[in-house]
Amino acid sequence: MAGYTDTKQDHLRRLRRIEGQARGLQRMVEEDKYCIDILTQVSAANRALQSFALSLLEEHMAHCVAEAAVKGGPEAEAKIKEASEAIARLVRS
Repeated sequence: MAGYTDTKQDHLRRLRRIEGQARGLQRMVEEDKYCIDILTQVSAANRALQSFALSLLEEHMAHCVAEAAVKGGPEAEAKIKEASEAIARLVRS
């Protein structure tokens, strides 16, 4: 079971909203909108994606990593390493 199973519908709603933001950006370019206005919307879409990613990461840590930590051993070490690498990717982006 995925760590986000209980909030799956909330995540899907957020992703649909982000998808709408991306379509809005396409429309702005098609309509030759002002560059700064487009960049403002790009920033908003980036923040929405970052917020989604942090929420998903939090659930992963609370469910998948915590569960593996209780079991201990190589699985716990692998989950912690995996989470650390995911955090590093998010920080770099």
